[in-house]
Amino acid sequence: MSKINETHQSLRFVGIIPARYASTRFPGKPLVDIDGKAMIQRVYDQVSKVLNNVYVATDDKRIFDAVIAFGGKAIMTSDQHKSGTDRCFEAFSKLEEWFDVVINIQGDEPFIQPQQIIELQRCFDEPETQIATLAKKISINDGFDFLNNPNNPKLVINKRNEAIYFSRSVIPYKRGVETENWISQHIYLKHVGIYAYRAEVLRELILLEQSPLEIAESLEQLRWIENGYRIKVGFTDVETVGIDTPEELEKIKGLFY
Repeated sequence: MSKINETHQSLRFVGIIPARYASTRFPGKPLVDIDGKAMIQRVYDQVSKVLNNVYVATDDKRIFDAVIAFGGKAIMTSDQHKSGTDRCFEAFSKLEEWFDVVINIQGDEPFIQPQQIIELQRCFDEPETQIATLAKKISINDGFDFLNNPNNPKLVINKRNEAIYFSRSVIPYKRGVETENWISQHIYLKHVGIYAYRAEVLRELILLEQSPLEIAESLEQLRWIENGYRIKVGFTDVETVGIDTPEELEKIKGLFY
C-alpha cells in the first residue's frame, strides 16, 4: 500500500494510449495524417514530453506497425474490449515491469498538454487518491449552448475535490435563474476525459459490471462511483480537442505548423 509521506515524484507512472482501428464514425482514425504525422504519433509525442514510459494499446496490426515505425512502443490487445479502460489494463498486465499508477490517455486528442498530465500526477500526492481525472471551468464566453451540450459531460465535486457525479445534463440545475445567467452565478465544470488509476485499483475496476447510472448516461466513470470508488479531480485551463469525425479533423489541420 501507499506510504503516507509519498509524493507523485516517488511513484512510477506509465502512460497507456488505447487505440482502435474500427470506429463507426471515423474508421482508421489513429492513422489519419495531421500535418505530416499520424494522429497517434501526435498524441504519443505530447505524452512523451512528461512520461518516460508510454505505450499504445491496440487491437490492430496496422496501428501497432505504425507506432513501432516512428520509434514508439506498442502492445497488441484483444479486439473484444468494450472500453478503453479494459484495453488499458490488458496492456498494463503485459508489461514486464511494475508501475504504481497507470495514466489512460485518449488516442484522439493530439493537443493534450504536458501540464495536464503533470496535474494528474499531482493528484497522487495525496496517498488516498484511487483514481484521478481533470476538469475545466466553463466560462461565460462558452455560453449556455456549450454548457447544455450532452457531448460535453459535466461534473460536480465535493470540498475535497472529489467527483460526486458526472452527467451529460447540466448539473447543478440553477433554480429561479434564467439559463443565460447560470454560468455567471455558478462555477460549472466540464469533464476532461483523461484518467489515472492506482494499479491495484485498475485491476479491480475491470471486474465491475456495468451499472444503472453508467448505462443511463453512457459514462463509464459512473460505474466506479456507484461502486464506492473515489475520483480525485485536478484542474486545467486548456481546452482539449477530441477528433471524432473527418469534419473535425479538417478544422484542426494546419495548427501544428
